Amino acid sequence: MLDNLNKYHILLCSTSPRRRELMKMLDIDFDIAPSIDVEENYPETLKACEVPLYLSALKARAYARLIKDNELIITADTVVICDNHVIGKPSDAADARRMLLSMQGREHIVVTGVSITTADRHEGFDVTTKVRFDRLGEDEIDYYISKYNPMDKAGAYGIQEWIGVAAVAGIEGSFYNVMGLPVHQLYTYLKDF
Repeated sequence: MLDNLNKYHILLCSTSPRRRELMKMLDIDFDIAPSIDVEENYPETLKACEVPLYLSALKARAYARLIKDNELIITADTVVICDNHVIGKPSDAADARRMLLSMQGREHIVVTGVSITTADRHEGFDVTTKVRFDRLGEDEIDYYISKYNPMDKAGAYGIQEWIGVAAVAGIEGSFYNVMGLPVHQLYTYLKDF
């Protein structure tokens, strides 16, 4: 599949194990790009829903100086947005607890921005998914934080983990987007690239 990509050496520029797992579902050959530190800062004037695409493009630009003619790089950034505020990754367990408590019994959105870049071309898109959380007790939140690793996840949760079963009452949109990579939409873009 995706014979149009045969001329490219595809690189996923991400340290996320979930993004790697999701990329494998596309059944295309890819490698993981060496990690580059990118300051994930964005203008305060940017709307919350525009942040992920801005950051994925920022990451793409950081890799662009290293890209070879036959390479295609994929960068992505995922954020959780609640009350029009970006909720990033927690700094510690107390921050994770605060984040999860703030989303209880409410709806939030998860937005992932994806950039596809070659030496002479750049395309980007974003995908939004609505997620509705039920209420969890503080003991349940503490259980999740102690048993799982919410520190490397936007919004301090992974929908594919226990909390997805216990707290996620419903979603509208791509499940995989909430995991960190909207693979259906990525496949569609790559098919037409």
